[in-house]
Amino acid sequence: MNGSTQRLVELNHVIEEGMVTYKGVPGPVICDFLAREASLGLYEGDTTFQIGRIDMVANTGTYLDTPFHRWADGADLCGVGLEQVTNLPGLVVRHEGPAIGPEAFAGLDVKGKAVLVHTGWDRHWRSETYLAGHPFLTAEGATFLRDSGVALVGIDSHNIDDTAGKARPVHSILLRAGIPIVEHLTGLDALPDEGFVFNAPPPRVKGMGTFPVRAHAVIPG
Repeated sequence: MNGSTQRLVELNHVIEEGMVTYKGVPGPVICDFLAREASLGLYEGDTTFQIGRIDMVANTGTYLDTPFHRWADGADLCGVGLEQVTNLPGLVVRHEGPAIGPEAFAGLDVKGKAVLVHTGWDRHWRSETYLAGHPFLTAEGATFLRDSGVALVGIDSHNIDDTAGKARPVHSILLRAGIPIVEHLTGLDALPDEGFVFNAPPPRVKGMGTFPVRAHAVIPG
């Protein structure tokens, strides 16, 4: 132990059996591949163990979007480097209202940072309210962040884009520029506006563009 008083803050939703993250996308099925009772006798004495199984769509819970999610020639979960999703200086931008444009980021130094948009929409998690009418970035807001050198963008609502129509300009703009997106964050109210480190590394799965992450912040003591 080094005596550090740093604080770790969970920024992710717990993944549970049957939960709905996105309307029309099935929730995860969590079960035993090998139950403890079935394992009895495979090892000496009364030793037992469990091997779990989860059948899950990649867009479940709090997840990372990589460029491959939107662009066939973009980096997938294997292609996004750890330096793009770990130990990023964090910045929380707090915003009320549906459409979040460039004015929300005016005067802020976002270069090289993980910009996390705190809307408070996570209070509706796992309710019908969460699934529609949520806060989102505008195309102009995404363009501003891209042109200002942002490293990663996250939001605590249902989607970083407006889902009322079929266009997804924010995904297109950010992911084309190689900027990862984290959606369905939670707990941003527990963070300071700045002075913390953000982490959201996914497993390295070849040929996939999204996956749940245990997004969290490290706040120095």
